[in-house]
Amino acid sequence: MLFHEIYSTYFQTVAKILTEAVDHPLTTGEINSIVQSHAFEESTLNIPESLGVAHWQLLKEDGTTILGKKPTMPLTILQKRWINAVALDPRIRLFMDQPVVFSDVEPLFLPEDIYVFDKYSDGDQYGDAEYIRNFRLILDAIKHQYPIQISIINRRGKRVTARTIPEYLEYSEKDDKFRLIGTGSKLGNTINLGRIASCEKCENQQEGKVGKRNLPQPRKVIFELVDDRNALERVLMHFAHFKKQVEKIDNRKYQVTLHYDKEDEIEILIRVLSFGPMIRVVKPTAFINLIKDRLSDQKSCGL
Repeated sequence: MLFHEIYSTYFQTVAKILTEAVDHPLTTGEINSIVQSHAFEESTLNIPESLGVAHWQLLKEDGTTILGKKPTMPLTILQKRWINAVALDPRIRLFMDQPVVFSDVEPLFLPEDIYVFDKYSDGDQYGDAEYIRNFRLILDAIKHQYPIQISIINRRGKRVTARTIPEYLEYSEKDDKFRLIGTGSKLGNTINLGRIASCEKCENQQEGKVGKRNLPQPRKVIFELVDDRNALERVLMHFAHFKKQVEKIDNRKYQVTLHYDKEDEIEILIRVLSFGPMIRVVKPTAFINLIKDRLSDQKSCGL
């Protein structure tokens, strides 16, 4: 267990109550307010009562605490080792220039200890200074909801510029890429960060204003799979970030309903085909036709 039970929500909440009680006497209402803000709703039934003289004896009847100093929560050795391991991930530089490192402990694991199979090798360049700058600006725009202007180099080598309001970032472990999900851009609602050549804040908010997002029409594909060579486990991993339902047909056969956006259709098609005969698409007809067209194209190329 990485994080000990004493660092759980309950102990953190009690620590916050005692920290306030060191500064000034707490009323019952103030205690309940802290509990409701930092713990669970039902916690108001036991934490305030337990803090009193009848149980933990940490709070006096007048709302003061027996403690002379504010409680602290030092990190355990295991937590320090975990933080050191996370600091070795190149993606941590997207969020901070100098990650926290504890010199008195070794990392819990090293990057070479983790092997991800079936992963593309052309992931984003997380160490690139311009990529880091773009990432942080987009992250700030998501937090404060302001429009940005982005430029990408299209397939013809031309620079295309558009305005968008970033909504969130998503990460694909298989592709090892971050994607920007935004509103109203003529470049589409999904843009790979690796394709962004430049990114700037729109100083003129009126000019930077964009229209309402054209929500992509949700689509779904239904396929049956035979659980051979851990096919079910691999399917669930490959499509982990998509909404789906799985139904068991018999001991080795399952039906999977996968929901996706139109923009992800080609990616879904490629992943489905990668499972070969272990997957059979049953609906919709349009998706089945995409598979036929794809296989026909491959055959014409001698593949």
